[in-house]
Amino acid sequence: MNNIKDQENLNQKKVLLRLDLNVPFKDGLISDETRINKIVPILDFLIKKKSNIIIISHVGRPKGKVNKTYSLKPICENLEKKIKKKIKLLDNDIYTLKKEDLFKNTDNQIVFLENIRFYKEEEKNDASFAKHLASLADLYVNDAFSCSHRSHASISKITEFLPSFAGLQLETEIDALKKVTTEIKKPITCIIGGSKISTKIGLIKNLIPKFDNIIIVGGMANNIISYKGNNIGKSIKERDCETTVKEIFETSKNHSCQVSFPIDVLVGKNIDDKSKVKELSDIENDDMILDIGPKTIEKIKNIIENSTTVLWNGPAGYFENPNFARGSHEIAKQIVKKNKDSSIYSVIGGGDTVALINQMNVAQEFNFVSTAGGAFLEYLEGKELPGIKGLN
Repeated sequence: MNNIKDQENLNQKKVLLRLDLNVPFKDGLISDETRINKIVPILDFLIKKKSNIIIISHVGRPKGKVNKTYSLKPICENLEKKIKKKIKLLDNDIYTLKKEDLFKNTDNQIVFLENIRFYKEEEKNDASFAKHLASLADLYVNDAFSCSHRSHASISKITEFLPSFAGLQLETEIDALKKVTTEIKKPITCIIGGSKISTKIGLIKNLIPKFDNIIIVGGMANNIISYKGNNIGKSIKERDCETTVKEIFETSKNHSCQVSFPIDVLVGKNIDDKSKVKELSDIENDDMILDIGPKTIEKIKNIIENSTTVLWNGPAGYFENPNFARGSHEIAKQIVKKNKDSSIYSVIGGGDTVALINQMNVAQEFNFVSTAGGAFLEYLEGKELPGIKGLN
């Protein structure tokens, strides 16, 4: 995989730069700037190299139609302030753009194409659309690891038409994930949360032979609590997962991997309720499991204490309500504590987990924070990502 940082002559080269600027909005304002902050290094690098930069990104799911709600305009304005450079947003039809017209005004070193998902051809991985995008530039750079599991025109198909390179962030992301997959320092622990166990079954089964501990928390743990014969009240649970859970425990028996799940929980009658600690045997029919309990927290902290590498994807509970945030907060604090004396290598992934550690203002205390959700999990699962395959 060629990295853009190894290219010597980028002076005046037109660079098509694929980024993931799909940031969350609340009341029309950007509510988390993590993804914008992460792409500043590649822009600084290309600006210093005197390249002309054409940025491709998307926001939301406009389903192949122009929808101003999903315009990249607020992101352009935010980025302009960060890098203190003028950015031009091209909102005209991409098919009318020509390479020679893009940088006629020498004041413009960076242009943004409007939301690439306004074109249905993008998600269809359309070859002629990718070819037209490629005609606008001299080379292509993918610095959107979090989109690289998508077979989309601006991520995989485009690499067939232009010299293609990995960006700085993409390489950093892969290096961090290699440290928890191929360059493992044991004992290694994976804490995995979220609501759906079926979407993560491949990941869990793939990691069992490699990891010493897999800790299952969040909504997906309810399937295990139920499988073990406990009432889970009206907690979220995925249907028809008994075989999946059975496979997890059977696979772990064949390898020296300990699978842990909550031994006590915090419940409420609804997501806005106060929390109440309960043993698994005491859960009532109108209870909702919304966090892990104090005994489980201590068990997890002890496992982290005895780990050298930790991978965390998915919070332990419904942290949006502070009454159910303690489990996630305690996990974060224990990893941070170990990080401070450099006795652990920690990788965090997924939007909710990143939102949590940003809320706690401790993101900088982890070795690597990945905003990628799906791509992060698929890479760990051992799948070949279309965006990475295109760069090889």
